[in-house]
Amino acid sequence: MSVVIETTLGDITVDLYIKRRPRACLNFLKLCKIKYYNYSLFHTVSRGFIAQTGDPTGSRTGGESIFGVLEGPHKRFFEPESNPRIKHTTMGLISFVGNEDHMIGSQFFFTLGAELTYLDEKHCVFGEVVEGLDVLEIMNEAICDTDDRPYQDIRITHTVVLDDPFPDGDRLRAPSRSPSPSAERLKGGRIAPDEEIDETAGKTAEEISEMLAEREAKARATILEMVGDIPDAEMAPPENVLFVCKLNPVTSDDDLEIIFSRFGKIKSCEVIRDRKTGDSLQYAFVEFEDKKSCEDAYFKMDNVLIDDRRIHVDFSQSVSKVRWLGKGRGVRNLGEKDQDLGKGHYQKNGEKKKDKEKRTEKRNEDRRNRSPERRRDRRYDDRRDRYYDRRRDRSRSPKYRREEERHKTVQKYDAKKKRRDRSSSGEANRNQSKSSHKDKTKKASEQDRKKKKKSKKKKRSSSSSDS
Repeated sequence: MSVVIETTLGDITVDLYIKRRPRACLNFLKLCKIKYYNYSLFHTVSRGFIAQTGDPTGSRTGGESIFGVLEGPHKRFFEPESNPRIKHTTMGLISFVGNEDHMIGSQFFFTLGAELTYLDEKHCVFGEVVEGLDVLEIMNEAICDTDDRPYQDIRITHTVVLDDPFPDGDRLRAPSRSPSPSAERLKGGRIAPDEEIDETAGKTAEEISEMLAEREAKARATILEMVGDIPDAEMAPPENVLFVCKLNPVTSDDDLEIIFSRFGKIKSCEVIRDRKTGDSLQYAFVEFEDKKSCEDAYFKMDNVLIDDRRIHVDFSQSVSKVRWLGKGRGVRNLGEKDQDLGKGHYQKNGEKKKDKEKRTEKRNEDRRNRSPERRRDRRYDDRRDRYYDRRRDRSRSPKYRREEERHKTVQKYDAKKKRRDRSSSGEANRNQSKSSHKDKTKKASEQDRKKKKKSKKKKRSSSSSDS
């Protein structure tokens, strides 16, 4: 059984699950038949989620079932079928909105995304879209506010029941034609679907030209963002920085700072120079601490003679010193941690070099910390710390103290034993040295006696030969 739902964006044809959801389908068919949904507003359109309607008042809290329309407010809601279970798994399903008691009325929604199974317990699927998925895709792209309410109205204009298997009751009276919209039905809208918006109405020629110039500037910024010249089209240059050009090549940073300092405190003054040669490129940027000082310098320093040159002064349009932090996170000027636009801090080349050296040193330190040797040293240090922690924790227990005392007594006993051994070994060595000395003296005396005997024999032999 099918129903055609005509909307301001196109027609949607829905097939109903009559056999699996007879009571819910009866409610929807009879409400369509009495033109209950005509001029109902799609009051909630959440991208990739649902598009909800069915409330004649457009307040998100109204609507009643066909039983409430025929029998009274006490039957405003009723309990639908829950078996067999039908899940919200694909785009294009139509489902009645359930309240906290799992009761339904007249409000329903189309699914605009897949795998919305967390809606299964509370809401009742009773059909699917067979024609008009392109209309749902257009509806999914509708521009809405933070409350998911479309700025331009999307309404149901008409409903056509192609086939109704349920008999009409005695109280049901279907109108012969679609009723005209009432003021109550149109009350919750914003911009009508067929309304033409004239942005120039009630504006002067100057206001219109200013609006067109602003649009043209936004278009140019968008083009620059697309080609990659700027990170974001909404980025604007700082308002406290002056651009000074047509300078004499001999003019230095200090000269400009002294000249412009009479208008207010200067945060930085830099003459742009060639990277290789260091020669002046004859233009500079002067950053003031506040916007008013910058404006005063702009009005009074243009076409002023400095070092025999007529300079030209204008507000800076450069965003090269501004770092983009991403969509919705703002910007940050180089050299400062937290600041907004208009508070730039232009660094000199020496400061940039120092920052680069610091970053390089930090990167090298990180690499050293990630090296295998450093990881091994850290593991060793961790093990050593854990060992001493365990020792310190164990020293608090009485059992460990007793073991320590026992260990100390054993150490004392071993030390005494070593001392005794050393003393006994010393006496033995002394005795041995004495005995060895005696032996040596005995041997020496025996050798002397032998020598004397030999000398006597020689004398006797020599005397006998002489005689």
